[in-house]
Amino acid sequence: MALHTLTLGAQGSPIVFLHGLFGQGRNWQSVGKALADEHRIVMVDLPDHGRSAWTERFDYLEVARRVAEVVPTDGSATVVGHSMGGKVAMLLALTRPDLVRRLVVSDMSPVRYAETPGGLARYPHALNAIDLSTLGSRAEAEELLAPVAPDPAVRAFLLQNLRRDAAGEGWRWQANLPLLERDLPAIADWPEDRLDGVAPFGGPVLWVAGGRSSYVTEEYEPAMDRWFPNNRRLVIKDAGHWVHSEQPEIFTEAVRRFARD
Repeated sequence: MALHTLTLGAQGSPIVFLHGLFGQGRNWQSVGKALADEHRIVMVDLPDHGRSAWTERFDYLEVARRVAEVVPTDGSATVVGHSMGGKVAMLLALTRPDLVRRLVVSDMSPVRYAETPGGLARYPHALNAIDLSTLGSRAEAEELLAPVAPDPAVRAFLLQNLRRDAAGEGWRWQANLPLLERDLPAIADWPEDRLDGVAPFGGPVLWVAGGRSSYVTEEYEPAMDRWFPNNRRLVIKDAGHWVHSEQPEIFTEAVRRFARD
């Protein structure tokens, strides 16, 4: 099944947005709207997220292959990926450079991390533990989640996945939480051993890092330069891992200028 997408704008070169773990394409809506005056915007729900179909296992290269099916084929696309979506975007550029003109990677490096990006590893179990058969309201779910996710913004982000069922009488999760909990090690990984024979991506790459985050550091620069030699880096000081939501104006302007170059 094709991935679910949301589109904005009718002219200009395309910009394809890929979200992170537990997110969905519409998380990019404010950034997308700001850029839709100059670009065609495609916001993708990655597999096992949002309205896209569930799968049986998480595989970065397979996700990149699926994303390739919804990217315009004229080679003019700028692809923007955050966190998990950043790794998908990188692998798309490496395996299908014919589709990607420019790449923006938000707070992610082409390396294996010891833990799931964004500190999200503790949340799948907590979400799966909520008994949806007895859940009375979204407010009740928020209360149950508060001990694990005390930050209201994080709770709101996670609970965007909670939806009424088709009959409107119960609740369901849009994200494939059992799979995502089981495959967290694969999400933190980078498939280095499966990239034999793959050439570095020679197109322009903009790395946007949060100044308070540890996912783009000097330690990872050799891997960044190896796979993406034509890169420039922007550190946004007053931002953590969710750069585009914490500093949306700076992030949006950086993407706008980069897509124009």
